[in-house]
Amino acid sequence: MTNLPTRTIGPFTVSAIGLGCMNLSHAYGEPATEAEGLALLNRALDLGVTLLDTAALYGGGANERLVAQVLHRRSEFTLASKCVLDMRGGQRILDGSPDAIATTLDAALGRLGTDHIDLYYLHRLDPNVPIEESVGALVRAKEAGKIGALGLSEMSAATIRRAHAIHPIAAVQSEYSPAVRNPEVAVLDTCRELGIGFVAFSPVARGLLAGSVRADDYVAGDIRRTMPRFVEPQLSRNLAVIDAYDRIATEAGITPAQLALGWLLARAPHIVPIPGTRSIAHLEDNVAAATLAISPDTLAAVDALLPPNALTGARYAAAAQAQIDTELLTGEELDG
Repeated sequence: MTNLPTRTIGPFTVSAIGLGCMNLSHAYGEPATEAEGLALLNRALDLGVTLLDTAALYGGGANERLVAQVLHRRSEFTLASKCVLDMRGGQRILDGSPDAIATTLDAALGRLGTDHIDLYYLHRLDPNVPIEESVGALVRAKEAGKIGALGLSEMSAATIRRAHAIHPIAAVQSEYSPAVRNPEVAVLDTCRELGIGFVAFSPVARGLLAGSVRADDYVAGDIRRTMPRFVEPQLSRNLAVIDAYDRIATEAGITPAQLALGWLLARAPHIVPIPGTRSIAHLEDNVAAATLAISPDTLAAVDALLPPNALTGARYAAAAQAQIDTELLTGEELDG
């Protein structure tokens, strides 16, 4: 195993860049085969990645079953998963009730083949359940030894403070990249103030900042087909901006994905990006970003090109946005 620079999330010391496991089983069309997924997970661990992030929702449990196959290397990494969003009867559900959380957690432990998950997140805020009740369920799970630390995903500063008042929160996870700046409204400062680690998912903007989105010809099952900024006519306008971003990366001698990851690491020491990929070559490029030195001039050029709201089109379709508690940017577009 290679040693990478590290950062702190709650009680855990993890590699400065982790691995989001979602797209091995979920969300971007045909999933990786079991052999492909397992090869990528093992390569990530070999490269020194020490944070693996999964969830009950991903592939209806398939992703947790995949991650279970590297738990013989458990001493090498911190295991994170999530509840509240789940699949029930073949349908996606949002249920933050204590009973649902307990049910999802026990099923996750079974799929993972373990009795303990290091870091367990509430995947989304259930507006029908007070956050205090959902956090209380995690506290009881911690007391029972089933989880080690508590996390929140896509939640606002106000919700984070309410949750943290019940029990210390170790990590908050939200979408953050040079192209998606919502955490800058209030969440990053709140995490810094409260000593909470911030985990940046989709740090290369679902491929937009990694050179992998050039047209809206996504395969069936790809969630970008429902995201306004990833389809026409918005996509062409956004790609004109991304072309300029790609030129900044080329001039710096790094890949667009490495530029995005380096930009995130430079923002604050409590940020840990978790890019996902099915490609071992892309994985190796991503991990290499943990040790790159990117000049202040290059970072400033990214900021100048991509201020908040630089992209055209909403981040989520209306139904998905309804499940997001994270603050909106001033003037942010909403679908519908």
